[in-house]
Amino acid sequence: MLSKSNSKSRLIIFRCLFVILFITNSFGQSTTYNQFWNEIQFNQTLSKKWATEIDFAAAYSSTESSPNLFENTIQRSIRGWGHYYFSPRWKFSAFIAYFNNRDVPEIGQFESPETRFALQGIYYFHKTGYTLSTRMRTEFRHMKNKDDDYENVFRYRQQIKYMQPINSKMLRAGVVYAIASDEVYFKSGANVTGESFFDRNRFNVGAGYLFSDDFQIELTYCNEYLPRSNGNQTTNAASLTITFNNLLRNLQKKIKNKKHPEVKDEE
Repeated sequence: MLSKSNSKSRLIIFRCLFVILFITNSFGQSTTYNQFWNEIQFNQTLSKKWATEIDFAAAYSSTESSPNLFENTIQRSIRGWGHYYFSPRWKFSAFIAYFNNRDVPEIGQFESPETRFALQGIYYFHKTGYTLSTRMRTEFRHMKNKDDDYENVFRYRQQIKYMQPINSKMLRAGVVYAIASDEVYFKSGANVTGESFFDRNRFNVGAGYLFSDDFQIELTYCNEYLPRSNGNQTTNAASLTITFNNLLRNLQKKIKNKKHPEVKDEE
């Protein structure tokens, strides 16, 4: 049975997320887009402290004249990560990425190749029955504007995230889990992204399923509010994330076991 303190903590968390979402949608909105985001993540453990990751992502969007969320392919990207697990509560990461921004509504719907570098820290509040975390990320973005000149944009992101297993007390194979998060973005002014200091607010809610310790899927709904000088934007997005852990290592083990079944028997 859940303790009263845990129940109160969860109630406070959900109230905060609800208030943030309500405030986000209370501002005047001029344009709404429907989008679909998908990402495939490949994680590789190097040691108890270090891991690498590579992500492939794509985003699709409706337009002002069409509600079809697959009307345009607006972005494709690839990111390479390095992760350092400093302690059970702290995780530090860095990535370098290339974004092929094509017809992205928020930057004016023109082609804008982008190179991005980021430093990130995540702090985990491990609680009985759920996990609460806060993520801090600083991004350096080198982007091409509509005049074919490259601009530098600095952006800071702060996220709070709640995760709770549904059919178990802990995350393991066969477990469904619920997730909810809210993230605020602040940036430096630039022609390509606008001059406003507050960039956006992003609220996510959804669920995930662990098929095994090395394979999981997450499906979430995202509501994103972007204040812009030429008209505010709201994005309603469905997001699908597929994660593979130690894929190459597991494939090598399977191949080795098929070629040398006696080794598996001896083990």
